[in-house]
Amino acid sequence: MVSKSIYYQLVFRIILIAVCALLTAFLIAKEHYLLGFILSLVFIGQTYGLIHYVNQTNRKIAYFFDAIKNEDFTLRFPEKLSVKSIEELNHSLNMLNTMIQDIHVKKQAQEQYYQEILRQADIGIFTVNEKGHILYANPTVQNLLNYKPLNHVKQLKLIDPKLYGLFESLEPFESTLYALENERGKKELTLKCTPIAIEGKQLLLVIVHDIQKELDDKETDSWVKLIRVLTHEIMNTITPITSISESILKYFKKGNELSKPEEFGELQIKNSAKGLEVIKEQGNDLMSFVQSYRTFLSVPEPDRELIPASKILEKVRLLLQEYTNGHNISLEISSEPKDLELYIDEKQLTQILLNLGKNAKQSLEGQDSGSIIIKAGIEQQGKKYITVTDNGPGISPEMLDEVFVPFFTTKSTGTGIGLSLSKQIMRMHGGSIRVASNETTTFTLTFQ
Repeated sequence: MVSKSIYYQLVFRIILIAVCALLTAFLIAKEHYLLGFILSLVFIGQTYGLIHYVNQTNRKIAYFFDAIKNEDFTLRFPEKLSVKSIEELNHSLNMLNTMIQDIHVKKQAQEQYYQEILRQADIGIFTVNEKGHILYANPTVQNLLNYKPLNHVKQLKLIDPKLYGLFESLEPFESTLYALENERGKKELTLKCTPIAIEGKQLLLVIVHDIQKELDDKETDSWVKLIRVLTHEIMNTITPITSISESILKYFKKGNELSKPEEFGELQIKNSAKGLEVIKEQGNDLMSFVQSYRTFLSVPEPDRELIPASKILEKVRLLLQEYTNGHNISLEISSEPKDLELYIDEKQLTQILLNLGKNAKQSLEGQDSGSIIIKAGIEQQGKKYITVTDNGPGISPEMLDEVFVPFFTTKSTGTGIGLSLSKQIMRMHGGSIRVASNETTTFTLTFQ
């Protein structure tokens, strides 16, 4: 509507100027100089009016955009004028100004909302530009690091040179653990960085999370589980010893007096010998249990080197064949790619895979057709892995959380440290072990 009004005004003024120009030329040609002079003045006036009209419109629009650029929304143009087109233009500019102001207010409210979320967040957050300047740091990260204000990443050196070194070596999307000690105590922190682009600028978003409470809770839970298992195992061993000892003691003591040698019969001697034999066996079991505990606590550091995955799998296959032959169990191995290499301690990894293979074989006992598949490969994220899968009855959901607890076992024999030892070895390799059990049971070893 406004553009049409301005368009009509311009066309009308141009037509008038053209008519005046033609009439002026016509009158001068007919030697009517006085009328020609008068019309020429009208021509000049109309030309000036056109220029003024166009400049006035341009100036209004220029003022409007300057005000928007400077975020000045107080600019208002008069809407009651004699010139209808200018009045409509002013009205439209005022409406547009109000709309932009509303958008600006909503944007500010949204920014304040997000700022408040960041301020109240339990995790520390800060952003860093390519020059190392910290553009934003929420109160949580400043409290966690006990340093205010954070303006540059080099300030991390003042907190702890090790922290700065970790930050410098941290790869995008990678996370690392850091133990911070200061006058406020010790904190276990995780650091993770993510690259982001805002307004064409490359920034680094860094997340700092205090996981001390989670670690304490996990440690307490682990101790509770361990103590429960230890209590169960020790009580199972000690109870028969106590019971048999009391029975034998009755042969040698009546009331408060010791029995005389002539009072012993052959049956009493045989029962005493059998009881002592059981006590010996239970004592040996207890010693074996303690030895297993010592083994669990004294795992040597991995002596790692690059080993072809196919070599490890073939070695494990040959060792497992001794247990699977004659039990109707198929054993398959595969490595993809064929030249996949793992940076590992060969003896320790062989120990883990052999233990997993034996567990799989035991779960398949009594089954018509069992299958064990050991596979090495590379995940989409680039991490290398080995899986051990069997088609046995599986592990119940309530047992999945217990299988890695030291000394936990559902077998009649065994110490129950195999899986927990495997988990410890994988942790020392910088990797992990996890289990999933549905139609099949799969243990997955993941390597860094």
